Amino acid sequence: MALTIKVYSDYVCPFCLLAEAQLEQAAAERDVIIDYMPFSPQPYTHLAFEGFQFAKEQGKGKAYNSRMYTAFFQDNLDIGDIDVLTQLAEELGLDGAGFRSALEQRTYQEHHRQALQHAYQEANITAAPTFVIGDTVAKWLLFKDQFLELIDTELAKRERLERWTDGLSCSADGCS
Repeated sequence: MALTIKVYSDYVCPFCLLAEAQLEQAAAERDVIIDYMPFSPQPYTHLAFEGFQFAKEQGKGKAYNSRMYTAFFQDNLDIGDIDVLTQLAEELGLDGAGFRSALEQRTYQEHHRQALQHAYQEANITAAPTFVIGDTVAKWLLFKDQFLELIDTELAKRERLERWTDGLSCSADGCS
């Protein structure tokens, strides 16, 4: 069973951009699922993160995230502009008209608000990037070897616990 890594990031955080490539390299070597979560206190990126929800529903969330980083940091594009975001979505093969409509109608505004509320209030995220790998929370830029070490540690914990699944316990159906 794959290990899930929750990534709390912001499209305008240079450390998130750098960490993304390192995590992807580590993930290619292990059985992990990367779950991208927004963490941006800046209203400037809200539309871009709402667009992520559209892209994610279409199976292009990972590609969308990567493109937002390169658009902002390498192409110097305004990722707070609907026209720019729509063009980028179309580059990824997404339906431009549907994407634009979702942003104009603010279809994912509530979803994004809830995701931020989760980050701040439930997950206690205070910095980007933050990685939740099993029981471990790392609130800084990690490199491939560090990701691999944390992943291997969590997988080893999981294997130990799986060996204990034949223990005795009681449930509503009785004890066994």
